[in-house]
Amino acid sequence: MGRLYRSGRDVIRGRRPWGALSLVLLTGLAMMRNGVDAPEGPPQPVAAASPQAGRVVAAPVPEAGLRPLEYAPASRVRIEALKVDAPVMDVGLDAEGWISAPPPQDRNLAGWYQNGISPGQRGTSVIVGHVDNEEGPAVFYALGSLKPGQRVEVTRYDGRVAVFQVYGVEVFSKDDFPGVRVYGDTGHPELRVITCGGGYSRAGGYDGNVVVFARMVATR
Repeated sequence: MGRLYRSGRDVIRGRRPWGALSLVLLTGLAMMRNGVDAPEGPPQPVAAASPQAGRVVAAPVPEAGLRPLEYAPASRVRIEALKVDAPVMDVGLDAEGWISAPPPQDRNLAGWYQNGISPGQRGTSVIVGHVDNEEGPAVFYALGSLKPGQRVEVTRYDGRVAVFQVYGVEVFSKDDFPGVRVYGDTGHPELRVITCGGGYSRAGGYDGNVVVFARMVATR
């Protein structure tokens, strides 16, 4: 429980391009659901939970005059619609060049990829978290039930809060994960919130990932 699942495919050690990191990050979040009393599994973006079938609408329009923020690490993530209010820890790469996930023992803990974009900066920042652990649902268990228009707030260590509005929720197969689309720079401050999803088997864990697409629309 909690170790990284490592296919090794398309991994380039010593470099950190999003295309290479995407598979490492996402396979690292696969959790076995032994002991979880949730026979139907976590909510998925669509009933069938088929890969690459989700809800994407036009990106929201930010407040007039909204400017990207300067760099500052993330400290907390709040998703009012899901009753999520969780501390955020920095995650990076381990000694073997694989990206780390938050410790699975803490069910209310998310991770921000510290070698990427800070929430609120121009570009795409990434927050990850487990869907469950051996004890039951974890911080992003209900992530697949988010809807366009709902908001994710990220508090930063400089005291600023970046407010992101959801415009897409999708589930992608880990075997065909669109790294460029998920992590690419849109020219705006954006956020991706990611957890495991799709089908599940005890032998292989979750076969996909739920990805929330959100754009910053306000700060405070």
